[in-house]
Amino acid sequence: MSAPHRFDRGHTDDLMSFLAASPTPYHAVANAAERLEKAGFRQVSETDAWDGSSGGKYVLRGGAIIAWYVPENAAPHTPYRVVGAHTDSPNLRVKPLPDSGAHGWRQVAVEIYGGPLMNSWLDRDLGLAGRLTLRDGSTRLVNVDRPLLRVPQLAIHLDRAVSSDGLKLDKQRHLQPIWGLGDDVRDGDLIAFLEEELGLGAGQVTGWDLMTHSVEAPAYLGRDKELLAGPRMDNLLSVHAGVAALTAVSSGELPYLPVLAAFDHEENGSQSDTGADGPLLGGILERSVFARGGSYEDRARAFAATVCLSSDTGHAVHPNYAERHDPTHHPRVNGGPILKVNVNNRYATDGSGRAVWAAACERADVPFQSFVSNNSMPCGTTIGPITAARHGIKTVDIGVAILSMHSVRELCGADDPHLLANALVAFLEG
Repeated sequence: MSAPHRFDRGHTDDLMSFLAASPTPYHAVANAAERLEKAGFRQVSETDAWDGSSGGKYVLRGGAIIAWYVPENAAPHTPYRVVGAHTDSPNLRVKPLPDSGAHGWRQVAVEIYGGPLMNSWLDRDLGLAGRLTLRDGSTRLVNVDRPLLRVPQLAIHLDRAVSSDGLKLDKQRHLQPIWGLGDDVRDGDLIAFLEEELGLGAGQVTGWDLMTHSVEAPAYLGRDKELLAGPRMDNLLSVHAGVAALTAVSSGELPYLPVLAAFDHEENGSQSDTGADGPLLGGILERSVFARGGSYEDRARAFAATVCLSSDTGHAVHPNYAERHDPTHHPRVNGGPILKVNVNNRYATDGSGRAVWAAACERADVPFQSFVSNNSMPCGTTIGPITAARHGIKTVDIGVAILSMHSVRELCGADDPHLLANALVAFLEG
């Protein structure tokens, strides 16, 4: 018998709040941790000795969070069910020497992170958020969530060729935002402004990881509000669904240990201490085995039977560019989550992985669609192949189909987020 849906449009309403409150990976994991705490999870430190107690636990490291639930009946060799996602999105990030400007304009020097649709950042009211490191080594989150910066586009009168030749943006020269007026650009102005915003003393901030974000709120769209427009759906939509699913299943006896692994730095290759290509996930899963009295043999048995769903957004068929899609695979928004397949291993899905996903969707009474790239176009990738190769665990690539991927404002079906969360619940329950 199919399990009833656990989530509905209320889940999508909550997703909108999560997106708005999570302008950076650091805010996203802090918000995820707060939700986990309310569900009874507790933070464990990587520098402490771990015990084998049951219950929900999580590790925070920078812009990544790994959370897992240990049922009371869990043996050391009990396998895991992992939902993998990433917390970062393409954007404009502040350089080490941020204060710049020319011709009476004060500007902030930024570097391009990931692969954003650069034109989507033009003429947007932008806020500034991120993580500040203080002189004593502690960190503080900051979020100036009001119109502070803007990347102004050149007027058409000064670029008549833009209508015929298209917009051409130089990443170094054309994407530096303005944030005020003045000829006297002074080193330290931006950081002094943020210290004042947080009520910190002058000179307390010695390090920063700052990035811009659109301050426009997520919103329902369309005649029947069947669409959702908002920032950072790639991939906070999956992080939010993973948190909701993990907290929903974390009680009683389970045949698996359910896990959420939300990594940073997917958009630039995952090679960091908080990325999927680092040792974070494997180390935590191993420590959980050993903390429950397990041996290396138990670890090997657990990993051999573990399955990971790499949940990331994918491409819905675009009505204005249908020829860019595979002619027989046209995922539609509100048609349910997608199974992503690429035989050249840009996605990790194979036939046996498809069967695991199909079983979860059937149990949750959730429809799903299949996605493959047009053979004439290169295929993107995810944390899926990285996770499979690094840890030797079966991995399946899935997600929600969206439009405007990597834009400052993306678009999905308003029903797909809760359909994904329902399927994740069924997968984690086994």
